[in-house]
Amino acid sequence: MSTRDFVRSLPHGGSAAGLRLLQIHLDPLLLAVLFCVIGYGLVVLYSAVDRNMNLFSNQAMRMGLALVLMAAAAQIHPRVYLRWTPLAYAGGVAMLLLVLLMGVEVKGSRRWLDFPGLPRFQPSELMKLAVPMMVAWYFHDRPLPPSLKDLCVALVIIVIPAGCIVLQPDLGTGILVAGAGLAVVVLAGIQWRMIGYALLALAISAPWVWWYGLQDYQRLRILTLFDPQSDPLGAGWNIIQSTTAIGSGGLYGKGLFQGTQSHLDFLPESQTDFIIAVIGEELGLVGILALLALYLVLIGRGLYIATQAPHTFQRLLAGALTLTFFVYVFVNVGMVSGLLPVVGVPLPLVSYGGTSAITLLVSFGIIMAVRSHRGW
Repeated sequence: MSTRDFVRSLPHGGSAAGLRLLQIHLDPLLLAVLFCVIGYGLVVLYSAVDRNMNLFSNQAMRMGLALVLMAAAAQIHPRVYLRWTPLAYAGGVAMLLLVLLMGVEVKGSRRWLDFPGLPRFQPSELMKLAVPMMVAWYFHDRPLPPSLKDLCVALVIIVIPAGCIVLQPDLGTGILVAGAGLAVVVLAGIQWRMIGYALLALAISAPWVWWYGLQDYQRLRILTLFDPQSDPLGAGWNIIQSTTAIGSGGLYGKGLFQGTQSHLDFLPESQTDFIIAVIGEELGLVGILALLALYLVLIGRGLYIATQAPHTFQRLLAGALTLTFFVYVFVNVGMVSGLLPVVGVPLPLVSYGGTSAITLLVSFGIIMAVRSHRGW
C-alpha cells in the first residue's frame, strides 16, 4: 500500500491527521547550518586532540545523541513545554541544592551528581533551559511590558538557580543561566528606565561584589585581564598563549594539524574552552570568520522564528534561547581573545564535551518546535 492509499484509508477525516503524524517538525535551514557547524567542529577537534580517535569517536557519538534528542524535542508541541515548565524548574533547583549538599567535587568545584546506575551529570546544564522557560512561563499570561512587581518575581526566578551555581563555584555557567533568564526579561519589553536603574544598582554594588562576592582566583582573573604580563607563567598564561596562537595564524593559518601552540602543549584546554585559538592558528582569520558566519546564520534564523511565533510564550522562549546561544559565542570568543576574563565557557558545538552540546541542540529543537507548531 502506498503512503497516499494509507492516508486515504484513515477514517473520519483521518487524512489531515495522518499527514500531521507523518510530518517531521524540523527546520531545514537550521538543520543544515547545524550540521555544518558540527562537521566543522569535529574536523577542528580531530586536530586539537592530536588525532586521538578515542576522543574523536566519543565526541562524534555525543553529537549523534544530541542530534537525536534535538529531533525529539522538535516534535513536542510548545503547549507541552508550557505545561511542564514549573515542574522542570522546581526539579532543577532541587538538584542544584543536592549538588551543594552531596555533589561530587572535582578540582575544587562541586558541580556533579552521581547516582548509582546513572551517569554523572551537571544539573546546572538543565537550568540553561529551565530558567528561560520558567521566566517565559511567568510572563506568558501577564500584560507586557512587565510591571515592577512582575520584574521582581522574574529576577527571583533567575537569581535562585544562578546563585546556587555560582556557589559551586561555577561563575561561567552561572552567568549563562542568568543571561538566559535576563534575555526573556529584555524580550518582554522592559523599559529603558528600568535598565538604567539596574545598571546603577550594579555599579553601586560592585565594590561589595568585588570584596565579598568573588573568590580570590576570580578576582585574579579579572586583574590578569588588564595586565596578563604581570603573571606570565601563572594566571596570565592562558590569555598569552591563546592570543599568541591566534596571532600566529595570520590570514589563512598554518594548516590543519600544523599548529605549534596546541600540539606542543603551550595552549591550555586546547580541545575545550580555547579551541577557537586552534582554529585561529591552523585555519587563520578566514577559518574563524567562516565559523562566526555560520553562528550568525543560526542566531538570525532563531530570532526570525521568534518574531513569527503566534504566542507570547513561544516568542519569549525562542528569542531567549537564541540570545543565550549568542552569549555562549560572545563570552568564549571574548575570553580567548583577551577581551573578557577567563570564565570557562565552551565554544558552542565545537568544544569537546557532551553535556553542553546536548543542552544547545535541545534548545534548537525547541526553537524548531516553535517554528513548526504554529497553532496554539
